[in-house]
Amino acid sequence: MAFDQGAGYDSPNFLWFHERYPRFVYVDRVVVDPAMRKRGLANRLYEDLFCVARAAGHDVVVCEVNSEPPNPASDAFHQALGFTEVGRAAIHGGAKTVRYLARSLASAA
Repeated sequence: MAFDQGAGYDSPNFLWFHERYPRFVYVDRVVVDPAMRKRGLANRLYEDLFCVARAAGHDVVVCEVNSEPPNPASDAFHQALGFTEVGRAAIHGGAKTVRYLARSLASAA
């Protein structure tokens, strides 16, 4: 699931980006059936999203990854795609800590 800055979405993570970026595409969730993992599907979904977002005039794709509880597989995946950390936050009353990531589409051309 992905939304641009105009979505009426009340996720604290989406709102964090909304307060800081005038235009963006926010990736809320990528779900791949366990039986289909390790086939490059998530990578292809992101690559398609980068193309569509760039064509729509966006210059950044953003997302968050849990840091507490940790998600090292997601960290490695997003780093390999060129995402970099742009912030951190504790959400849900401190039950979760997230790292906010951004990927410039200018470098994806």
